[in-house]
Amino acid sequence: MGFIFTQDDFYLEFGKDEKLPEALRQWYLDFMKDKYLAWYQLGLKGKCEHGDNAMTFLYMVSDAFFKILTSQPDIEIAREQVRAELDEETWERLESAIPYALGVEYVNRAWVNHAFFQFEKIYKKEIVSYQGTVAMYLAEKGQNLHVPERIFFHLVENKDSEYPFAFLATYATKGEDDSICHMPLSYALTEYKADREKLLDLLSCLNRAAQISEFVGQTVESGEMFHPLRLTGEEAYRLLKDIPAIEETGILCRIPNWWRKKAAVVNMTISMGEERPSFLGFDTILSLQPALTVDGVPLIKEDIAYLLSQTNGLAFLKGKWIEVDHGRLQKLLLEMEENQEDITLLEALRGDGILKEQKKNPDVGPLISNGKWLTEFLQKLRKPELMKKARVPAGVNAKLRPYQQNGYTWLFTMYQLGFGACLADDMGLGKTLQVLTFLEKIRREKDGSPKRILLIVPASLLGNWKKETEKFVPGMDVEILHGRPMKALVQKILDRQSYLTVTTYGMTVRIKELQQVLWDCLILDEAQAIKNPVTKQTHAIKNIPAKMRIAMTGTPIENDLSNLWSLFDFLNKGLLGTSKDFKSYARQLAEHPEEYAHLKFMISPFMLRRIKTDKKIISDLPEKVEANDYVALSKKQIVLYRKTVAEAAEKLETLKGIARKGVILGTILHLKQICNHPAQYLGTSDYTEADSGKFVMLREICETIFAKRERVLVFTQFKEMTEPLSRFLAQVFHREGLVLHGGVPVKRRSQLVEKFNGEEYVPYMVLSVKAGGTGLNLTKSNHVIHFDRWWNPAVENQATDRAFRIGQQKNVFVHKLICEKTIEEKIDVMIDSKKELAENVIGSGGENWITEMSDEELLSVLRLDI
Repeated sequence: MGFIFTQDDFYLEFGKDEKLPEALRQWYLDFMKDKYLAWYQLGLKGKCEHGDNAMTFLYMVSDAFFKILTSQPDIEIAREQVRAELDEETWERLESAIPYALGVEYVNRAWVNHAFFQFEKIYKKEIVSYQGTVAMYLAEKGQNLHVPERIFFHLVENKDSEYPFAFLATYATKGEDDSICHMPLSYALTEYKADREKLLDLLSCLNRAAQISEFVGQTVESGEMFHPLRLTGEEAYRLLKDIPAIEETGILCRIPNWWRKKAAVVNMTISMGEERPSFLGFDTILSLQPALTVDGVPLIKEDIAYLLSQTNGLAFLKGKWIEVDHGRLQKLLLEMEENQEDITLLEALRGDGILKEQKKNPDVGPLISNGKWLTEFLQKLRKPELMKKARVPAGVNAKLRPYQQNGYTWLFTMYQLGFGACLADDMGLGKTLQVLTFLEKIRREKDGSPKRILLIVPASLLGNWKKETEKFVPGMDVEILHGRPMKALVQKILDRQSYLTVTTYGMTVRIKELQQVLWDCLILDEAQAIKNPVTKQTHAIKNIPAKMRIAMTGTPIENDLSNLWSLFDFLNKGLLGTSKDFKSYARQLAEHPEEYAHLKFMISPFMLRRIKTDKKIISDLPEKVEANDYVALSKKQIVLYRKTVAEAAEKLETLKGIARKGVILGTILHLKQICNHPAQYLGTSDYTEADSGKFVMLREICETIFAKRERVLVFTQFKEMTEPLSRFLAQVFHREGLVLHGGVPVKRRSQLVEKFNGEEYVPYMVLSVKAGGTGLNLTKSNHVIHFDRWWNPAVENQATDRAFRIGQQKNVFVHKLICEKTIEEKIDVMIDSKKELAENVIGSGGENWITEMSDEELLSVLRLDI
C-alpha cells in the first residue's frame, strides 16, 4: 500500500487488499472509501505498525490535530465551537519528520493546515450529532486521548524583585452570550453555589494534583488556590518541577517558554569550526571549542562562579532564569576538560547523532553545534545563490538562466573542494547544460595538467549527449566508447588522448581498463542506475577512481533509503557510514521519524535540487520547454532501414512522374515505421522493447515522469501504433492509461478527457495526431511526447497545445523523439534551419515537397549515415 503526496493531500496506489496483512487491508479499504475520514481515524486509532514511512507521517499529522484539539480546557463545553490551530512548535516537529517519499516537496505548513481544516469539519459534524460528552466520544473512537480538565494553571514572570512570579488558577465556562471564557477559579464558588455536585466535579482534579504536588496540596488546603498568588523564585521552582506530574492529572499549565523548552538548563556545547581552516576537504581538521551555555549563550568564568554560589533552584543571570544544579555543574566542568580533541570535517558533517548514540539530548552528552565559519560554509553549499558567481566560459554556446548559473557555480565550487555532488534538478531544468558548462570551465583551467573526464550514461542517451555537446560546447574533445570496444580505442583512453570519454553503464562492467585511470571527474547521468548497492554494475562503477564525482538524477530519493546510501557511498564514501550502520539507523527512523531532519541536514550540502513547482524556478522558465531526444536505431532497425533505402534507390533509376512520387512517399512511410518499431513495418505483433530505440528512450523519459507521478500525452500519426504504445506504457507506469484515435466515438472521447483530467492518477494518454491534435483540453498533463514526427510544425504545435493552454498551472515539457542519422533527423534539421520553408511549403503540402527533390538529393535525405 503506497501513499503519494500531492499538492493538497495524497492519494493511495498499488493497494492489493487481498495480499495485505489484515490490519493494512482494512486501512486500504477505509482510505479507498473516504480518505479524509480514514486519515482522521488514523490519528484516533493509533499508528499502524505495518505502515510505511509515508503512512507514519500521515498518522503524525492526524495525531497532532487531536493533541491540539484535546489540549484546550474548554473543549467539553465548547464542543463543535472548538478550534484546532497549527502552532509553530507542532509544525516544527512535523516538518522535522517529513520522510523521503514521493511528492514530499508539496508538504509544507499550508498542506498541514489544509489537513487540519478537513479534520475539523469531520470532528464538528460528528460531535454535533453525538449525545454523550467529548470524553466519551474520544474513548469510543479507541485512542488513548484524554479530555483536559476545565481548570487551568498559569505561572508568569513578575517584575517584583521579591516575588518574581505570579500564579493564577482559572476555569473554562460559558458566558451569558454562550461564548467560552476563562474565569478565575474563585468565580466557580459563585457559579456553582447552588449545585454542589457540579462544583465538586470541577474541583476533583485538584485533589489528584494535591497528592503529587506539595505546592498544590498546600494552596488547596489553605484556600489560596482560589486567589492570585505572588511567588518567590524558590516557590516557582517547586511548582515547575511538578508540572509534568500535574499535567498527567488533566490540568493544563501555561508556564514560561524557557522552562517548557529546557532553555534554563546549563549545557555543555561543543562548537566545531569556529574559524576557517588552512585548507578544505573531508580530511580538514576542525578545532573543538567546548563551553557551558544556557539557551546557546556562553557562560564566562564569573557566571559559573555566581551559579555555584547560589542554592539549588532558580537564579536570575544576564536577563535569564537559570536552573541551578550543583551536581550537574560539577559534572559538566569535568567533561569540559575531557573534550579538547580535534575532529575532521567528515566527522563533523556526519555528526554524533546520525550513526552513533543520540547526543542532542543534554542528559546523554554534550550538545554539538557548528561554529561561525562552518555554519556560513555549509549555508553557501546549501544555497548556491549566496556564492560568488563563476564566470561562464567563452566556449559555452548558450545563455544560462539564473538558477542554471547558480548550479554551474555550485558544481565548480564542489570540484575545487573535492566533494562529490548530486545535481538533482527536476526533469527539464537543464542538468546537461549545467554539467557541460562546468566541464568547459575546468577544461580551460590553466593549471598545467590535462584533465580527464569520464561520463557514464544509459545507452539510449548517448545520442543526446553527443548532440548537446556539439551544440553547447563545440570546442570540447569527446570520445564515445560504446559497442564492441576495440583495443586501439581503449588504449587511446589510457594514453590520455581525449578530454571527455562518454560510455554506458553496461560497458563499465566489461571494460576493466576504466579502473586503471585516475579520472579528474566521474559523472553519472540518470544515477538511479546505481541505487541497488549489491549489483555488479554498481560495484564496477564505485571501483573507478576519481578526484571528484557527480551524480545527475531527477529522482534522487525513493522510499527505500538503501538507494540513498548507495548514491552517497558513490559520491562521498563514509558520509553515511557503512551499509550496516545505515541500515541500523534507517530502522531507528521508523521509531523516531523526527530524525529525518538530521539526515536531510547532513546530505543537503552535497545535493542541489530545484523543482518545477518552485515559484523562483517557474518565473525563470519559459512556459513551454521543448527538447529533441535523439535515439539510436537498434541492429534490427538498421538492417531494415538500409534494405528499404537500397530497394528505393534501385526503383528510382527507372521511374518518373506519378510512379516515382508514389515510390518516394511509400519509402518515407516505411522508413517512419521502421524508426518507430520494426514490428510496425513488418506488420507483426512482436513489439519488443530492445528492437526499437524509441521504445527504449520512451521508457527513460516516462520512468522519470512516473517517479514524480506526473502525466504525459504521447502523440503518434499512426493509429496502429496507439495500442502497442499503450501496452508498453502500461508496463512502465504499472497501470493502464487511455487511448484516443479516430476509431473512438465522439461521446467516448469526452469521457476519456474527463477521466484523464480527474483526481484519479491516469499516467498517460496515447493519441493519434489527427484525432487528438485539436479541440481537446488535457491540462492535467505537463509532458508531451511526439513519438514520431508530422514534419508540419503547425500540426505538432496544435497537438502540444492540448496540454499547453488556458488552465495549465505547470510548465509544459515537450519531447520530440528523433532517430539519429535517419530521415527523421535530416528533415528536422531542414525544418529548423528554414523557417520559411517550414511555415509555407511544408505547412501547406504535407510531405509532397520531398518528391520534388532530385534522386541525388532525395537519397542523401533517405540514406542512413552511420
